[in-house]
Amino acid sequence: MERTTLDGTWTLEAVTGPEQSAEHREPVEAQVPGCVHTDLLRAGRIPDPFDGDGEAATQWIGDTVWRYRRTFEWTAPDETRHDLVAEGLDTLATIELNGIVVATTANQHRSYRFPVGHLLRPGTNELVVTFDAPVPAAERLSALHGGELPHVNHHPYNALRKNASNFGWDWGVDVATSGIWKSIGIESWSGVRIAAVRPLVDLDGTTGVLTAHVDVEHAGSTGSFSQAIGSAPVASADGSAGNGLEARITLAPHPASAGHPGSDTAGRVVGARPVVDGAATVRLEVPDVAVWWPRGEGDQPLYDVRVEVGDDVWTGRVGFRTVTLDTAADAGGAPFLLRVNGRPVMVRGANWIPDHAYLTEMTPERYADRIQDAIDANMNLLRIWGGGIYESDDLYDRCDELGVLVWQDFLFACAAYAEEPWLADEVEPEAREAVTRLSPHPSLVVWNGNNENLVAYAEWGWRPSLVGRTWGNGYYRSLLPSMVAELDPTRPYTPGSPFSFDEYLTPNDQRNGSVHIWDVWNRLDYRAYADWEPRFVAEFGFQGPPAWSTLTAVVHDEPLDPDGHEMLVHQKADQGNRKLADGMRGHLPEPKTIEDWHFAAQLNQAHAIRFGMEWFRSRTPDNTGMVVWQLNDDWPVVSWALVDHAGIRKPVWYAVRQAYQPVLLTVQPSSGGQGGLDVVLVNASGASVADEVTVSRVAFDGTVLESSSFTLAANPADAARVQLPSSLAVPGDPGSEVLVVTGAGTRTVHDFAEVVDQTLEPSPLSTVVSATDDGATVTVTATAYARDVSLFPDRVDAAARVDDGLVSLLPGESVTFTVTGAPGIAAQELVHPLVLRHAGSLLP
Repeated sequence: MERTTLDGTWTLEAVTGPEQSAEHREPVEAQVPGCVHTDLLRAGRIPDPFDGDGEAATQWIGDTVWRYRRTFEWTAPDETRHDLVAEGLDTLATIELNGIVVATTANQHRSYRFPVGHLLRPGTNELVVTFDAPVPAAERLSALHGGELPHVNHHPYNALRKNASNFGWDWGVDVATSGIWKSIGIESWSGVRIAAVRPLVDLDGTTGVLTAHVDVEHAGSTGSFSQAIGSAPVASADGSAGNGLEARITLAPHPASAGHPGSDTAGRVVGARPVVDGAATVRLEVPDVAVWWPRGEGDQPLYDVRVEVGDDVWTGRVGFRTVTLDTAADAGGAPFLLRVNGRPVMVRGANWIPDHAYLTEMTPERYADRIQDAIDANMNLLRIWGGGIYESDDLYDRCDELGVLVWQDFLFACAAYAEEPWLADEVEPEAREAVTRLSPHPSLVVWNGNNENLVAYAEWGWRPSLVGRTWGNGYYRSLLPSMVAELDPTRPYTPGSPFSFDEYLTPNDQRNGSVHIWDVWNRLDYRAYADWEPRFVAEFGFQGPPAWSTLTAVVHDEPLDPDGHEMLVHQKADQGNRKLADGMRGHLPEPKTIEDWHFAAQLNQAHAIRFGMEWFRSRTPDNTGMVVWQLNDDWPVVSWALVDHAGIRKPVWYAVRQAYQPVLLTVQPSSGGQGGLDVVLVNASGASVADEVTVSRVAFDGTVLESSSFTLAANPADAARVQLPSSLAVPGDPGSEVLVVTGAGTRTVHDFAEVVDQTLEPSPLSTVVSATDDGATVTVTATAYARDVSLFPDRVDAAARVDDGLVSLLPGESVTFTVTGAPGIAAQELVHPLVLRHAGSLLP
């Protein structure tokens, strides 16, 4: 097979649209893969939609028809078939080659293949791709098919098979765009090509079993004009069974992956089966297979798979493991417990949204950085949320290598979706392609039908408006589970999230299955998390602003104010800043300056999420996991993210790193009630833990008022607790004492009072600063109790990063912060009171 790439330089022009589009009728240079917004930005034709009020100034782009055009030289290779292959078109595209319409497309989430040999000519050829305006197209389709179905946006995104969050979200910028967002080119081939491979794995004792399903297309095929990955196999034109073809599979240890001894390929296994009616199934067995484990449970050995049919070759990787979802009813309801290789996995995860509003800006390096953010925060799972995209292989490959589990939503979110052919005919091939493409990845452990559509139908008041209309239930209850059962029966499927196993009555029942907790943040104080006893929390979150440098790079209000115009442009949540203020009340003093507001809002986000996480984890094993909302941002914004759009870890990230420790010590209300306190040892490691635990009640001046030691032991995926005596649990003065708990290789400091009620010193720190080649070190020593000591080097240099945060110190204790990424930083500025902060700095 020979590929002629058509990536690179094209031209872009506006065809029709609002008045603003008229000045863009002259072509500008465009890059493919890319999108309209990035091309116009590169050409200097539009303001940055991320900056100031640029979002409003560029809304016309989504109302405009855009045309991409390029010429290319063609000398036909010595092959019999020439296909135009478009890996991603966003979204409603008309493709023309040399003035002849090749096809129209209507799905961003699919790839397309069109035979074009009859349209190609020697010499110069012209390819044109025209994109209909997405916003009016969604409105037009909704009107044409009975009016808008319920959704949560100001655009009917549910009428298009397009990245829903591209139309904006309660954390996302509205930049409805168009473009050739993945690679495009011409593939020339003869004979046969491998259309799709599904290498499914299983374990039979110590033997690994690979069952490779291979679909083959013949060059003379008279099959579907557009054949997506994973489509049914196509027999040869004469109807023969395959003319003696065979599919040959070679399986060998991937030498670079953990768990394999060196680069030894002694484990190579080869097998072959004939191709019959365009398909072959090859089964291989690997004795004494190296088993793939989630992060923290073992190694992640991978095996290379090579498939050969005729002259065509497919390569991929697999990992041998099993995964099940245990939902068997027990005395407390029905759990939601992942088991990998039979071992229970206590999930410590985060929800993932597209990491950039312009999908083509999501580089392999950016994926690697975000996944490292998850790993460094002690996470073991990412949930790919259903309002985005089926992610790049860069994400899944990295998760395979590092043992990060992936929960994959099908792409339906917060809306009702039509099941009539005009939309269903796109859903089926889209889902088929996604399941086929992602099935090799061992990190993928759950397929989920939708995000919040079942609970919306049952509890958001949608049901009356949907009488007599389809709303997506057939996808979640029939089409998708049937497809997973057909194409990928090795993984569990759930109809939606949240999901509590009954038909529609209580999808968000905390005692059954998965729940989303949003009463906290929307209307309740974060201490209300302790009123919940959930089996599994698939979403919960609390907002906070991005880093100071990230915020001030795009918000230019004078003076800077939480309710300034541009600040509110970068706050998408309904009444978001009011909820931020309400959430701080009773916990922190009312901020007097914008700098204090920024730090207080970030600190409160950290306190809220840590409180919720430690409460949920203290209920192990009744609670089997949680997935915080959300890991990342797609633009600079006040949001629920742990890591902001610039890649700066917010204070909440450090809180999560502590709360997600595999072995956690936490202080919680006594299970015996009556106002006591328990110390809980939570064990999410792969081994039993037993250690002496010391608990001390300490005054802010360092005086140990009471101390006691005892032994706690917990098996994997379990917890142990002990009730403290009143001499430890009851402070003499809550505002000037803490509990310090040490043991099992960790330490926790439990504050008896909220910051607003504590007698914290305003200046409890001494510092020593040293410059380094890549930044600086700042050693901080406490002279009195210092709560949540944090360094914000981005206020000095936006490129600077720091290795620690939210460190609480007793008198005489020290911590050294290491600042990197900023050679030549003005080191002494790192101890400025707006850069080096602690909770006491918020007090009057």
